[in-house]
This record gives sequence, structure tokens and C-alpha cells, in this order.
Amino acid sequence: MGHNVTEKLVSDHLVEGEMEPGEEVALEIDQVLSQDTTGTMVWLQFEALDIDEQKTEVAGQYCDHQTYQFDLKNTDDHRFLKSAAQKYGAYYSRPGNGICHQVHKENFAAPGKTLLGADSHTQTQGGLGMLSIGAGGLDLATAMGGSPYYVEMPEVVNVRLEGELPEWATAKDVILEMLRRLTVKGGVGKVFEYTGPGAEALEIPERCTIANMGTELGATSSVFPSDDKTRDYLARLGREEDYTELQPDPDAEYDDEVTVDLSELEPLVACPSMPDKVVPVREVEGEEVEQVIVGSCTNGAYEDIKAFSEALDGNAVHEDVHSIVAPASKQAAELLAREGDVADMMDAGVNWSESTCGACIGIGHVPASDSVSLRTFNRNFEGRSGIEDDSVYLCSPEVAAASSVTGEITDPRDYADSYDVEAPGVVLPDGMGGRDPDLLDPADADDDVELNKGPNIGSVPLGDELEDTIEGETILKVGDDITTDHIIPATSDILKYRSNIDKLSEYTLSRVDEEFASRAKEKGGGLIVGGENYGQGSSREHAALCPMYLGIEAVVAKSFARIHKANLLNFGLLPLTFEDNDDYDEIEEGDSLRIDSVLEGVEGEEEETQLVVVNESKDVEIPVELDASLREREYLLAGGKLNHTKQQA
Repeated sequence: MGHNVTEKLVSDHLVEGEMEPGEEVALEIDQVLSQDTTGTMVWLQFEALDIDEQKTEVAGQYCDHQTYQFDLKNTDDHRFLKSAAQKYGAYYSRPGNGICHQVHKENFAAPGKTLLGADSHTQTQGGLGMLSIGAGGLDLATAMGGSPYYVEMPEVVNVRLEGELPEWATAKDVILEMLRRLTVKGGVGKVFEYTGPGAEALEIPERCTIANMGTELGATSSVFPSDDKTRDYLARLGREEDYTELQPDPDAEYDDEVTVDLSELEPLVACPSMPDKVVPVREVEGEEVEQVIVGSCTNGAYEDIKAFSEALDGNAVHEDVHSIVAPASKQAAELLAREGDVADMMDAGVNWSESTCGACIGIGHVPASDSVSLRTFNRNFEGRSGIEDDSVYLCSPEVAAASSVTGEITDPRDYADSYDVEAPGVVLPDGMGGRDPDLLDPADADDDVELNKGPNIGSVPLGDELEDTIEGETILKVGDDITTDHIIPATSDILKYRSNIDKLSEYTLSRVDEEFASRAKEKGGGLIVGGENYGQGSSREHAALCPMYLGIEAVVAKSFARIHKANLLNFGLLPLTFEDNDDYDEIEEGDSLRIDSVLEGVEGEEEETQLVVVNESKDVEIPVELDASLREREYLLAGGKLNHTKQQA
């Protein structure tokens, strides 16, 4: 039996385990990346491992979230990250140079490689035939130390793309269609591998847009084969030597299959406030818009902004619309400027922003109250834009252009008819190679380099060894789809404390309950109860680290998002799931809970262990399950992965 592309990538990097879905595998990691809001903790954890030099082929440290440097805390973080890159042998991308996924794609992404990133949208590079996985920072630190990355072998779903995209339908509409069908939970435990004539016809930037938002499906990763289009794109980047062909075998098998006929797609939009609330643009056409933003790691590449510029076609931005372009890389912005597109867009009334994640995480360009913001981003979680009562729609650059001109959400096909505009299609750059002065090469690892720690940079808190009885109050009970944005907000006033856990922990779950942190401190810790898909969204390990710091010992939920569950285990918190989801109703906030014989359960040989939560307030016993590998159970017993790694060393 032949192998699919995902199996080939896993097989080539397999250190331990069997390629059976659900079985834990250990993978050798070729490349790693982190950004400024996750990287500070990554390097503090790497320092704690007491290793002289990072050991992967490529380590990239990017500054793309807090680039505006609102105060010394942001700037101190960047200075610390530069010193860590110099000390341990990593590339350093200066603030303003671009979003990690775009800059990494331009400089390092290569078919056949593995990439682990401390950012959930790391799977962007799957568009070039990489196995790219988002993870918590501690997993990144240990990978840089030479350890493999452990993950459950996912199911591989063949997404067969048939036909060709009609005019004004785009790659963004392909992934929005996937979200419409499968929802934000539809990819948990899966890799989506795109094949078929429709996939072969897509250019690399289109493939990367689709792979990027596999994160919103909850997928472990998304992968495209590597082919002549991959070679051509790498040649345009000046990196043709990085090309290798990677195709599924003719007799490759898959665990499941989804077929999408591209010829049947039309412009789509994700309505507030979840990426899977997808409808045709024509269903919401006419909704007044006050803000349009083109950018992010999903649709901020040269090709995306070129399409936006071409679709504007010189037409002026509507007087009631604030239209903004935030390029995903400075290199893309420079090329667009040399070609005249920047001047054309500015002449049409478009404003230009720095190459940063910025508005995607609520830093800058916060919408007005009671207004509609139309964005080419990947997430529209409630409040993510910077205000709680936001109304954010997700769309393609073409829909963004049409709506910028008309002042309302507009199907670009109707706009084209009214303004006599031709569909832009995909325009590739002739070349983007050459000098990038804001990407600093790694120096040889140097013991003489001192880590430059400002006053806001703290230390890595360590958890306590697991005890046999866990007891405490239900500090908080929440519903379904609680995101990492809910657990640790990413707004500028909070984000600057990512390297200071003592301060950051004060904001834990503040978007759900402003009193959570103070209540947890007063009660000496306790438990959290959640619904479905608890912890979806970002890879930020702070969403586990801060609850641990506040004394939370377990989270009991109906289900967990993959990365967040791994982060809970990494920091010694028990992620427990209800055996019967109806038992969720048997616990209320403030109830006193107790779990006995924890050590016996965790020390067991089975990967699935039943424990019992005793609700002492209601005199009810609730069976729950711990689903964790033997390795993860060792983390729990030691009080976290960092404790365990130091013990092993």
C-alpha cells in the first residue's frame, strides 16, 4: 500500500511510534518559529534547560505582534529576543519586517521539511509541502534542545478539489466553504491533504491561504503536494535549490475524503462572530461597512494586496469607509511600492499600515462601536478586534475591494458589472529574492552574549508535583467554544505582560469574569468547568500557564482543542472530559469538588483512565476521563514538562 503526502512527511521524520491514527508519534523537527508574544517564554524556557545552542536546522524569532512598541515593556521584549537569538543561534526578524508566517515562507519554508511554531497558524507553510504544526512554546523549547515533538498520529483526510475557480471566487472561498461544511470542530485530530486537479491549478499563495485557515477547522495541519508550481514559486523567491517533489503514491489511501467542486463556489463571507458562520456574500449584501482591512497572515501577501489593488481599478474608497492595507511582510510592501500599487491605492483613499499582526489581535484599527468591519483575516471571535460588541466579517481581498468602493458588503460580481472591472486573478511577482536587512542571520552561539532582560521580564514559574487528592471550588463554569482569547486576551494593554506571568495572570479569563483571578487567589486555586472545544484558537501556552500559576489544578470539559489540551498537560493541569456530557449540568460555579486516587489513575498504563469527580455540594459522583499518553502522564506527575525535562537531564 502506498503512502499519502502526510504519511511520507511523518515517515521521513519518525523517531518513535507507529503511524496509526490516535497513536502517539515522535517527530524530528527541522525548523521552528516563534513570535514576540510567545517567544519571550520560549527563550526563558530554553534558558532553563541549560543548553548552549539550539539544534534545529532553522530557528526563526519574529517580532510581529507588539511592533508599535507602545512602551518600554514591548521594546524590552524585542531587545531580549534579539539577545536570545544571538546567544543561541537563531534568525531574528526585527519589528516591522513582517508577520512570522509570511517572512518564514519567503525565506525558509521548503517541501519535505517539518516545522513547529509557537503560533497556531504555523500550518500556513503546508502550502509548500511542509508538515507544519502549531504548538505551545515549551514544546518549541524542547525541540530546539534536540527532543522530538510528540503528537497523536492524525487521521488524514483527502480534500479532493475538482474543477476551476470561477471569476471572483478565490482560495479564501475554498477554506470558507470547508468551514461552512465542517465547522470549527471539524478538523480535530486530522490533517487535511489537498489533492486533485483543482489543487494542482492553485498557485502557492492560494494554497497557503487555505492551509493557514486549517487552524480554524481545528486541524493538526494542512498539506499540499509539492509540484512544478512549488518549484516555480521557490525560483521566484530565489530559492529553487530548496525544491523537492512530494506527491502521494498512486495507491495512497486516506481515512476520509471530502470533495469540493471549485467551479460551484461563489464569493463567501464568515459572519460575526465565528469563522464557520459562512454564507454567500449575496445573502448579506447591502450591510453598511465603516472599516475594511486587507492583511494578516491569511491574505496579506504580495499576491493578495495586488488582487485588492487591481480590483479597486482606480475607483475611490467610499467616504464612509476607512480602508486599510496591512501587508504581511515589508518585502511584499516594498515590491508593491516599486510597481506603483501603493501609490495607486493611496490615491484611491486607502491607508497603509505597518507589516504586523496588529488589527487581527485588536492592536490598532479597533472598529467604532456599533459598526461593521470587513477583514481578510482568519478569525472574528467576539471581542478579538479590540471591543466587545464588535461585528467583524471575514472575506477575500476581492470582496474587500468591492465593499471599500460601495460602502456596503458587496458581491464583487455585482461590483464588476456596475463599475466595469475585470477579475484580477492571481499575479505572481517576477522575483522577491535578495537583501532583507531586517532579517538578521544567526550568529554562532556565543556564551559571552548576555540575555538582555528588562524589568518586565520575569522567570518561568514551575508547577508542583501532582498530589493524590485534588479538591477545591469550581472557580468558574463556562460554555462552549471558549477561546484562548477569552482565557488570556491579546489586546495591547495585556499582551505586553506575556513575559511577566505574575502580572499577566491577573487578566486570566477576565473577558468572561473580571473577578476570576482574584477569586482563584482567595480560594487557593480550584477547578474550571467548560463546554465543547474549550481552548480553541491560539497556541499561546499562557492560557494554561496562568491558570496553573493561580492554583488551578484541573479543567473538566466536554472536549478540548488540541493545542490547549497539550499545553494543559505540559504545565501539569489535568484536562478531564465528562464521560456523559449531560453531567456538565451537575456542576455549578462555587460547588466544592474533590477527586481522589489521582496518582493511581495517572500512574496507570492505559491511555484512557476513569477518575471520579465528587461534587460535595450536591453529593453527586461524576465519572470523567483522562486521555493522556504515558509520556504526558509523567509530565503530570512531575508537575509539568519543564520539571520532567530537567529531571531527565
